[in-house]
Amino acid sequence: MIRVLLADEECPLTPRELDVLRLAEYDTPVPEVARRIHLSTGTVRDHLSTAVNKLGVANRAEAFRAARDNGWL
Repeated sequence: MIRVLLADEECPLTPRELDVLRLAEYDTPVPEVARRIHLSTGTVRDHLSTAVNKLGVANRAEAFRAARDNGWL
């Protein structure tokens, strides 16, 4: 079951998680996201995984859409 947060809720994501989601919008490869924001690929994967879990969605594309649709991006 996918849990979509309501727009009036406070964003549960950290600023860095939002940065990573923004860069991952068009299915940008993890190494490219990492290079652009000067993080390791493991750290980028951790941020993406955490965002997916916090938003209760299945993958990073759904996490991006949920964050965008809630006005957090």
